[in-house]
Formats: sequence, C-alpha cells, structure tokens
Amino acid sequence: MSRFNKKQDALDYHSQGRPGKVQVIPTKPTNSQRDLSLAYSPGVAEPCLMIADNKEDVYKYTAKGNLVAVISNGTAVLGLGDIGPEAGKPVMEGKGLLFKIYADIDVFDLELDTKNVDEFVRIVKALEPTFGGINLEDIKAPECFEIERRLKAEMNIPVMHDDQHGTAIISASALLNACELQQKKLEDIKIVVNGAGAAAISCTRLYVSLGAKKENIVMCDRTGVIRDDREKLDAIKAEFATPRKISTLAEAIEGADVFIGLSSGKCVTPEMLLSMAANPIVFAMSNPDPEIAYDVAIATRKDIIMATGRSDYPNQVNNVLGFPYIFRGALDVRATSINEEMKIAAVKAIADLAKKPVPEAVNMAYNQKNIRFGKDYIIPKPMDSRLMTNVSMAVAKAAMDSGVARKSITDWPAYEEELKRRIGGDDTIFRALINKAKQDPKRVVFAEADNYKILKAAQIVRDEHIAIPVLLGNKAAIEKIIAEHELDLADVEIIDNFTETARLNKYAEALYEKRQRRGITLPEATKLMRDRNYFGTSMVEFGEADAMISGLTKNYATTIRPALHVIGTEADVPRVAGMYMMMTRKGPVFLGDTTVNVNPSAEDLVDLTLLLERAVRRFNIQPRIALLSYSNYGSNNGAVPEKVRKAVKILHDRHPELIIDGEMQANFATNNTLLRDNFPFSKLADAPANTLVFPNLESGNIAYKLLQELGEAEAIGPILLGLKKPVHIVQMGSSVREIVNMITIAVVDAQEKQKR
Repeated sequence: MSRFNKKQDALDYHSQGRPGKVQVIPTKPTNSQRDLSLAYSPGVAEPCLMIADNKEDVYKYTAKGNLVAVISNGTAVLGLGDIGPEAGKPVMEGKGLLFKIYADIDVFDLELDTKNVDEFVRIVKALEPTFGGINLEDIKAPECFEIERRLKAEMNIPVMHDDQHGTAIISASALLNACELQQKKLEDIKIVVNGAGAAAISCTRLYVSLGAKKENIVMCDRTGVIRDDREKLDAIKAEFATPRKISTLAEAIEGADVFIGLSSGKCVTPEMLLSMAANPIVFAMSNPDPEIAYDVAIATRKDIIMATGRSDYPNQVNNVLGFPYIFRGALDVRATSINEEMKIAAVKAIADLAKKPVPEAVNMAYNQKNIRFGKDYIIPKPMDSRLMTNVSMAVAKAAMDSGVARKSITDWPAYEEELKRRIGGDDTIFRALINKAKQDPKRVVFAEADNYKILKAAQIVRDEHIAIPVLLGNKAAIEKIIAEHELDLADVEIIDNFTETARLNKYAEALYEKRQRRGITLPEATKLMRDRNYFGTSMVEFGEADAMISGLTKNYATTIRPALHVIGTEADVPRVAGMYMMMTRKGPVFLGDTTVNVNPSAEDLVDLTLLLERAVRRFNIQPRIALLSYSNYGSNNGAVPEKVRKAVKILHDRHPELIIDGEMQANFATNNTLLRDNFPFSKLADAPANTLVFPNLESGNIAYKLLQELGEAEAIGPILLGLKKPVHIVQMGSSVREIVNMITIAVVDAQEKQKR
C-alpha cells in the first residue's frame, strides 16, 4: 500500500463520524424527570453525604473503582519520540480502547503539557480522588523512572508505567517457559540485553527478581557495552554495568544463553547468533524490524527459541497480554499499589496458561488444529479469553496476600464468572474470525470490481492478509477507478469475463449440462455467463476461486439466483437461508432467516433452524435457539404461532439434544430472568437465547434493521447458509467496513468447507 493510502486510511479512521475513538455513555436511566433528579439535583446529594462520612463509599456510589487514567506528556510516543501531548492523544485514546475491549475498564486519557518532573507528579497526585488507577504512558527516560517512583510512594491507588513493566512482565513469562524448554536454569543463564531504555531496565530488574544473577547480565546501549569504568555513567545504567573488559555487542553475545533485544532492527548478525551457547533464547522485540529477522534466526540456529514483538511470527511479546488484566485484578480488590508480588504473580499466571490445553476458540482464531506448549508457543495468544480470568485472579490474590488490597475476594468461583461476563463475546468473536482468516487467506472473486467501495475493501483485505482478491469486470474501468483513488492494487489479478472466451464457453457448457432440463439452452447459458455473478460463481465452482462476494449494486434475488443455478446446495440441505450476526452490547446474536424464505412452513422452519444451529456452532458458540412468534407457549392462536409450535415439537422429538425452545416472544427469548419467572420449564430459562428464528422473512428483515438502526448493533451479513461452496452477498449500499466483514466471513467459510 502506498504511504498516501496508509496515511489517509488512518486519518479517516480517526476523523470520520464522531472524531476520536472514545466517548462517555451514561450507565443509568435518563429518560424521565425523576431519573434526572436522581442523577443530579436534588438526589445526588445523598451519595455525596455518604461519601463525605466515609471516603471508601466513593467506590460504591461512583465509577472510580473501574476508572483508570492513561497519562502522558508525549515525550516518548511510540517510535515517534517527543511529539508533544496533543500529538500523543490518539495513542492514549487507543490505549484506553484496549483497556475497555480486553478487560472492561473505563479510561480517561490525560495529556499533560509539562516536562517538569515535579509538576507532572503534583498534577497526577492531585487526581487521586477521581481514579481507581493510573497507567503512565510514553514518558521518556530517565524522567519516567523518577515519576513512577514518586507517584507509587505518594499515592494510594495502583500506578504503573506500562512501557516499563508491560514488556517486562510478558517477556519474563516467555523467558521462564523458554528456559524450561531449553533445560536452562534462570539463576545460571548468561543474559545480554541490547538497549538501556525504560523497558530494558525494567525487564532486567524483573528477571533478577525472578532469580537471574546480576553478575551474569551484560547490558548494551548505543555506544556499546555498559561497563563500570565508563565515564559519566548515570545511576540507572550503573545498576547493570559489568566489570568485564568487553566493548561490543558481538563480544557480549559470545557464549550467552539469552539475548534480549529492546533496541533497533537488524543489529544482530547470523555470525553473532552462531556464537551463542547451545539452545539459545532470543527475544528480538524491536518493532517493526526485529534485531535479527525471524526467518534468518531460525534458519541460522535450529536449536533456537525465538520471540519478537510482531504478530506475524510465533511468540509475540505483546503488552496486551498483561496490562488490562493486571489493572483489572488490582481494581477489583482496591489495591493501593501494583507491587513486585503482583507483577510476579502476573508473570507466572501468563507462563502457566501457555502450558494448559488451548481452547478450540483459540485454535480456530489462529487456524491451527492443536496449539500446544513448545518452542513456537511459549506465551499465550492475545485472543485467549482465559487471560482475563487467570491473570486478573492471580494479581488480585497477590494483592491480598501482600497486604495492599483494601477489599477481599472470598468467593473465587463467583469472581471468575464475573470476569467472564465482563468480556462478553462480541468483539472477541469477530477478532478471532479475522485472525483465522489471516492464517490461510483464500482467493475471493469480487463480481462488482468496477465500484470504488469494492476496490477499497479489496485493498484492505489484501493488505491485512485476510484474502487474495480477484477483480472481475472491465479491466480499463477498474484500472481507471484504481488510478483516480490512488489505490494500491497493481499486483491484483483482474479478469474481464467478456474477453475470457475459453473460460466463458467452458462455464456455459457446464451450466447448460446442469440446467438443460430446466429450460436453459446453450446460447442462453452463454448469454448468462456474460453476467459477472454467473461467471464469478462458476470460478468458485471450478475451483479457480475459493469464494465470491457480490450484491453491493444489485438486489438480493438477482445475486443469489446464479449461485443456486451454478453451485447449488449442500447434499443434506433442502434450502438455503440468510443469517445476520448482530454485534450487540450483550454479545453476538444470530438472526435467521432474514433474506431468503418468505413464508416458511413448519417443516421449512425445522430445516432453517438446523442450518442456523450448525452455522452458529462453527463460530465456536453453543447455540441457544428460540423460535419466535407473537405468542408464548400457546397464549395466542393463529397461523404463525401454530406453525412455530409445530416446528418446535418436531425439533424436540427429532433433536432432543439441542437447546431449542418456543414459540415465544422476542423479549422472553432475550431476557431469561423474565422467561424463568413466567415459564421456568423452558429450555432457555437458565440463559438468554443467542440464536433467533423468525416465523417469516418479513419479521426477520424488520427485526435486524431495527436492531441495526435503533439498537446501534453492528450487522454482519447476510451470511448465506446451505450452499455447497462459499458465495456471500453484501447488502446494497454496504460500507467498506461491512464489505470487509463479509469477505472475512467468506474466507472462514471457504476454510471450513475445504476442511470438510
């Protein structure tokens, strides 16, 4: 992708719609005058008086206990350096977003216009009544050390500089496991640390806390080995100065067991790697270019265990494995600090998790059959939802055991369930699907490639390694749009079905063979193949593409017909159906049929329900299915409730193992408390339905559009179910984001179908 498009995409992402990435949303009703009088004057006086009597009640009556400040002065922003507090704000918003999506922690980002340590400390300390914790971010060394030290000493809420401790905690977890696999003892290993910034110092300190010996550590900075005879050696670097009379990284790394890189790319050569001890451990964490390229390192040493800071190689040292859950655990016991015991607890929890059997959802997310502890898996994957429970609980317990907790947890199973509820499943599921698509991108043909949105989506999925686009349409028209919008699609295949005579004739003959007893002649089949939907589905049918996307500019029926004629349904499927995945605040809800079957019979509803059940299960979700009506268990008569009632009875008789119930109204299906209070016998009484089957197309279509517009749920679909091969149809007028979502679904569908 050209720099222009990368830049513009990033600018558009941050500026379009509501500027920025975060907003404040009320958590209490505000619909009536009574609500407002309770929220503010006069009702707000009551909690104020309670807190005045007992300051600890601030956690009971306000959001303080779940509120973290991400604070920076913009002096060390990512790899951009000292760009100032305003320029650093997008990064701080982004950090807040990660806190929210991974650990359900609310964040205010605060950018301070000061480089003075005393002033910085004074401002942050004055904010203590507002926040439950402080995450310091992107503050340059050595000031960051002094700022954190003073704030930890002077404040009674958790304070952590993630640039220091995040990398330290994750890399320490990886180091423990790598040493175990390489049969090395922490107290014996010789470590070389290249880099002497905040992260490098904190990493080395934590390794020492875990058992590494200072005398076995050599640290290097830009000028070479940090020796104790160096002139003007500052106190922080002096902590790890070596008495050894060596000067260069090459000298330091000879015979070393472990290399820790927190410096700059490509500073380690294959020769240096070969000089290390047997079974070396190399953490090359510089980004985007590691200190030595992953491919070079593993080709140079077969006995190596390698980790980087990049997501496209095994063993990514990613701070998101730690900071959300460390703060989660600290907040939940109202810890007064994040101490060494809590950090070590996080290290061990992360390390231990890598040794446990990996859930199928994680295998699915990374498109692997059985991820297991070994040289390519020494730390958990960021998509592993168990991090929330394992790390948060370990940190909370360590806070209690070390005496810094002001609140005790006594019911640990209940706390574990609370943590699971916090993360839900909406964003998590789709992030897992994107990850799965990236592991094995498929060829996706775009039948409407003469459209800017389609081309933009094609560029995104190509750049993100989600799919391999194939553009179908008039080549000159497509290239004109690419040039006008400066899209980077020069290496993407373009096929013009009007000029592909041999292919067109081959496809036409195949269609004629299939449909000759349905009234189609060979000339008519040839004419149909000039329609890109027929040509594109034929590419999929002949294995020349793995999936097809269409529908942006044509109605649904026009787009689905070629797929049914050319590809047809799976062997055991009597009909196709359309399903929407609705990303709601309560998690994902699957809706069907919303696009195909106008007025299904009871038997049709049975078929549709089983299609939906199978589809939801492929997302690694246990389907909980409600067949909807305007009645509850016979409370009304009429054609609709009667056919739904009949369908449910058939499903119960034929498939008693499935969690299916009905007929019921939508609010009872999605509110299990309401259902349990009124119909405790229901199969759905213990938890809400996540899959809703509608009695007809009209109700399903209306429901998903209302949820999309009024409920602000993101609609992903329609996902076409029941075809032998993947053809997916976007809504007319879909956004680029919605098209990308459907391409992701199409790729995962192709992976699954090819596997079967």
